[in-house]
Amino acid sequence: MPELPEVEVVRRGLEAHVLDRRITAVEVLHPRPVRRHLAGPSDFAATLTGRTFTAARRRGKYLWLPLDNGDALLGHLGMSGQMLVQEPGAADEKHLRVRFSFAGSGPAGEAPGERSDRLELRFVDQRMFGGLSLAPGGAELPAELTHIARDPLDPAFDDAAFPRRVRRSESGIKRILLNQSMISGVGNIYADEALWLAELHGDRPGRMLRPADVERVLTGVRAVMTAALAQGGTSFDALYVNVNGESGYFDRSLEVYGQEGQPCSRCGTPIRRVAFMNRSSYFCPTCQKAPRARRN
Repeated sequence: MPELPEVEVVRRGLEAHVLDRRITAVEVLHPRPVRRHLAGPSDFAATLTGRTFTAARRRGKYLWLPLDNGDALLGHLGMSGQMLVQEPGAADEKHLRVRFSFAGSGPAGEAPGERSDRLELRFVDQRMFGGLSLAPGGAELPAELTHIARDPLDPAFDDAAFPRRVRRSESGIKRILLNQSMISGVGNIYADEALWLAELHGDRPGRMLRPADVERVLTGVRAVMTAALAQGGTSFDALYVNVNGESGYFDRSLEVYGQEGQPCSRCGTPIRRVAFMNRSSYFCPTCQKAPRARRN
């Protein structure tokens, strides 16, 4: 599933291409991606037609595009969602679900829609776990996202409060990193990479960590996400791409995730994989010592 760097790359692409253009048509080719719009696909399309996106924002792994009427289009990529910017007439993607057609942006001083440089925004989703929905009055922050914590790259992230919250928790530090109400945008890949950088095992309970340990984890999260952003995110297959259809290449820089059996670049010990929450965790058993089992 795309994590913060991948979603941020998409947000930046949307910001560059679709703002201040009038939506001239919306075509819902499959109802599932707009399933949360209870009035149905036709009303979804009619409500957005004629509107203009004024910004592209993100909270954790969610995107939203504020509209010129104070509402917003809320989007989640799920496991395989893509938001692609295409020229009209380009061949339809195999799993195209929703198409937005736009008028040109207009030269400075002219109303949007006066130029001929039209384009389309296409929501493509093979597995259809992602989706789009309307958020009335959600231009600043949709109500659906108020429970999601700020992410570590957000300037308003509370560095002082985070260690206190972590150290009150009995959960392992990896579970804490994946808890979107504690810290948003971190998924399985970047949690493993950050914990390797911090030299901490993911099962170590939050209550057992020193403030310096938590600060080291936070530093690791920021470092790995910043590096991933610079490389367009992580793509293991064709399911994650940016708005131009290009894959990220941070997978070439991964230290532990997906590296089972490969030597740790820090100490040479083979990287180990264990089952974790129906997924996998990757770590160096030498650099990241597992906590001692509790005695009853």
